[in-house]
Amino acid sequence: MTNQPGYGRQQPQGFGPPPPQYAPMPQQYPQAPVPPTPPVPPGPAPAGPEFLAVDRHNSIVVDVNGVAFEDHDVIAEFPWAEIRSVHYKASPSGKALMMAVVHLDGRVYECVVAAKPREVLGQWFAQLAAVLGYYRPMGY
Repeated sequence: MTNQPGYGRQQPQGFGPPPPQYAPMPQQYPQAPVPPTPPVPPGPAPAGPEFLAVDRHNSIVVDVNGVAFEDHDVIAEFPWAEIRSVHYKASPSGKALMMAVVHLDGRVYECVVAAKPREVLGQWFAQLAAVLGYYRPMGY
């Protein structure tokens, strides 16, 4: 007879998995109720205020869908449900709009759009404050 398992020897009690009748039941955690999402009617999204800033290479769009950046033909779209916050300011030279979107996971995305003429920047700030206030009334 050999000492290898499976050749006539039984393992001592207390080794190996417990028999099924003694196995612990998997712990059940109560599930938080998930509110039903309202159905989205087909067709165009409901109207809301929009903001658009464009220069030769870049653009920023803020609308009912969220925030979208275009930087040299690369587009990044951020739905409102994925945005933690939105920040904007004038560039140090005062000639461009700088906007940042902070994603829920903490990542930060930025876009810069030149304002020509420079007076356009003041108009953009007024429009942005109104549009962001509409979609994010508790702060940007």
